[in-house]
Amino acid sequence: MSSDARRGTGSVMCALLLANLAAWAWAATMLGAAPALLGAAVLAWTFGLRHGLDADHIVAIDVVTRRLMQAGRAPGLVGLFFSLGHSTVVLLATLALVMLPVPFWLERWHVAGGSFGMLVPAAFMLVAVMANARMALWQWRALRQPAPLPPAPSTGFVSGRVGRWIGRSWQMYPLGFLFGLGFDTASEIGLLGMAAVHAHHGLGLAGVMAFPLLFTAGMALVDTLDTLLMCRAYGWGMRSGRRAVAYDLGISLVSLVAAAGIGAIELGQKVGDAGASVLTRGLMVAGDHFAALGAGIVLVFLALWGGAVVISRRQANPVTPTRDKAG
Repeated sequence: MSSDARRGTGSVMCALLLANLAAWAWAATMLGAAPALLGAAVLAWTFGLRHGLDADHIVAIDVVTRRLMQAGRAPGLVGLFFSLGHSTVVLLATLALVMLPVPFWLERWHVAGGSFGMLVPAAFMLVAVMANARMALWQWRALRQPAPLPPAPSTGFVSGRVGRWIGRSWQMYPLGFLFGLGFDTASEIGLLGMAAVHAHHGLGLAGVMAFPLLFTAGMALVDTLDTLLMCRAYGWGMRSGRRAVAYDLGISLVSLVAAAGIGAIELGQKVGDAGASVLTRGLMVAGDHFAALGAGIVLVFLALWGGAVVISRRQANPVTPTRDKAG
């Protein structure tokens, strides 16, 4: 990573830490010292951290980060813009809960928007599966051919027709917004329910909005950290040589399996609402643990990166056995 990139990364992280501190300062000012309200504020922030680890977040951010790097574009703000788009839905929904005197509108929206909110991530995962399958096929063929390596495919997620939708980091904002329309995770539903309860008990708009602001700050922090970690992991594979191609093949396969699994879970949850089989029940249970699945995906990526670095260093600096001197 260049010095300019490191400075940019440091600036982004400092800005996010300041944003989290500002959100907590707002919460402390608006909520006062009431233990129940401060406890709810901690829960809202924790909801944001947890939501940033959801598996669909991880896969979407990682796929776009990798494709932007392959196109020679800066992906450092992919996770930040995705989380801002996602949290915009939460902020608007919280405002509506406080300001619109229409009972049970959130329940009706969850029924009406749930299908759309699930189909968008599922469709994106299908695109990710096709893109990673194509790249993995080229990488496998490249490894089986003698040197020199054939050129990488010129069309893909970023350079192809679909990639025109997301060719810059800021274009993740509308995708994050679409991902958030379904209110299909426990953290979002819990946050909105908590905001509605406190609004009903007389907490003003400024105080209620502290909850989604903390949620946004926590989610943006985790999603941006995921982007920066994947930039480092993918950057190692941008080198030339067969070893780098083998590493990239491992990354493509992990990303392919993750995208296929998350897409199946998204569709399985929708099908399970109509009539659950053993398979759909299993997918619905997996959907209830999206944060754990997301953390597992990140750990697999990092383990693959760490293993590749260790193997590379050992091969670059082989240990030569020493002979015992004759006594």
